[in-house]
Amino acid sequence: MQPSVGDISTAVQPCDHAALEDANWFALQTRARHEKKVDAQLAKKGIEVFLPLCSQMHKWSDRQRLVHQPLFSGYVFVYIGASPDVRKSVLTTSGVCWLVGNGGVGLPIPEKEIQDLQKILNSSLPYSPFPFLRVGQRVRIRGGCLEGVEGILLSKDTDRTVVVSVELVRRSVAVRINGYDLEKA
Repeated sequence: MQPSVGDISTAVQPCDHAALEDANWFALQTRARHEKKVDAQLAKKGIEVFLPLCSQMHKWSDRQRLVHQPLFSGYVFVYIGASPDVRKSVLTTSGVCWLVGNGGVGLPIPEKEIQDLQKILNSSLPYSPFPFLRVGQRVRIRGGCLEGVEGILLSKDTDRTVVVSVELVRRSVAVRINGYDLEKA
C-alpha cells in the first residue's frame, strides 16, 4: 500500500490570519482512525481545521480501491485563539484526545510550517509520508510553485528529495524536487 503520486488534501486555501491576533496553529492528538470525524465536527463548530490527506491504493482479496488517508495519522491541526471557551469546545469534541505539547496545554506550531505543508499539498508534485529526521542539510526551494519551502535535503541515487517537517508532532512529508533550484536555508 504505497502512497500514490501527489494526490489529495482537504481543500486548503492559506488564509490571512491577521484578524485573529492571539490565534495559533495547534496539533490535536486524535483517537485512532478518528481524524476525518474530528475534522468534520470541528468544521461544523466553525473552527478552522486542517487535515492533510493522501491517496493510497488498497487491495483486498476481491477488489482494489483508492482510499484517502490522513497524511499524519492520529493528528489534526486547528487554528484557535487563547480563549478558554474555544479550547474547551475543541477538547470536548468526540475523538479528540488532547492538544500536543506540555501537559496537554498545547504548544503553537509555527505558521510557516503549516503554510509549507499546504503549499506542497496544493502543488501537483508527488509527495508521501516520511519518517521524521533531524540530521541532514536544511534547504530552501527557489522558484516554481514551491518557492520558499524549507526542508531537509536527502540524497537518493540521482533524484533529489526534500523532507518538510512539522516539528511538534514529529511528522514529515517527502517531496521530489528534480528540476528545482535549492539554496542553503
